[in-house]
Amino acid sequence: MKKTVTTLADSRELIYYDSADDTVRDAVDPRPLDAVSTSSEIRHDALLGDSVAIASHRQGRTYHPPADECPLCPSREGRHSEIPDTDYDVAVFENRFPSLAGDSGRCEVVCFTSDHDVSFAGLTDDQAALVLEAWTDRTADLAELPQVAQVFCFENRGAEIGVTLGHPHGQIYGYPFVTPRTEQMLRSMEAHRADTGRNLFDDVVARELADGERVVLEGEHWVAFVPYAAHWPYEVHLHPRRRVPDLRELDEAARTEFPQVYLELLRRFDRIFGPGEPPTPYISAWHQAPFRVPGREEFALHLELFTIRRTTGKLKFLAGSESGMGVFINDVPPEAAAQRLREVASE
Repeated sequence: MKKTVTTLADSRELIYYDSADDTVRDAVDPRPLDAVSTSSEIRHDALLGDSVAIASHRQGRTYHPPADECPLCPSREGRHSEIPDTDYDVAVFENRFPSLAGDSGRCEVVCFTSDHDVSFAGLTDDQAALVLEAWTDRTADLAELPQVAQVFCFENRGAEIGVTLGHPHGQIYGYPFVTPRTEQMLRSMEAHRADTGRNLFDDVVARELADGERVVLEGEHWVAFVPYAAHWPYEVHLHPRRRVPDLRELDEAARTEFPQVYLELLRRFDRIFGPGEPPTPYISAWHQAPFRVPGREEFALHLELFTIRRTTGKLKFLAGSESGMGVFINDVPPEAAAQRLREVASE
């Protein structure tokens, strides 16, 4: 992998990740851009104990542009995008409309490919491996920033999720605090250790493997299963068999196998609802240990993949119980979801 760091016209950082070591990236962003101005502010909720990012400047962000004006496609004669070069493998840049900025963290956009019309599931193993390298490298770089407490790499796919740019891409958030979801996992992990003397993540994976009913896919170095108490209609957790706290700690064997396992999961998601159905909307989220917290080595890196579609033509809405009280009601039994995801395996 070759990494090339440059800047856009407004001084935002742009990073190319290329498979070929001899790739030269010297294109210059010619756009007359003003410096990015943000109003990002973190406010603490005294009742719930969590934090909210107030980012009113995002109201003016790019919204469903036509394909020939996509800001994530390579630049071409007469139309300059966020990527000055005429082609790229993987590109990462600072978000022009960040939710988090400055002392309040950092937001980046990850373009998985220059091909506007492909999805992550359509990437080759080598392309997916390069994206993994980019996620890992960004985690390592953001870990060095004093204002970043946790790195979150994720992809939103589909208009139903709220995606406003059709180009295959994801995002990386460098939070200035430990997120509520992760704090809850850490508390559960600590309580389990106190009660049993064992690691909670290890026990969860071992239980799923022993039961087998919710296991979706097994590799030599990865295992994917629908969790016992899945919140979403179709939800899969993907764990490396060797527990590590974050992407930086994956060994070469796990990195090599990851594209095969992950691409197969994504392709199965697109087949859940049968032929002729539109691509399945999903969120793919890496859970990594936060930095500079006690016991981070006990945390288990894992990827959570889920869809808000509960059946053909119907979405799972977060209504009164979920949004008002934080209590999920799942319409699809986890065992049935796992069975369906096994049924649609590639031949």
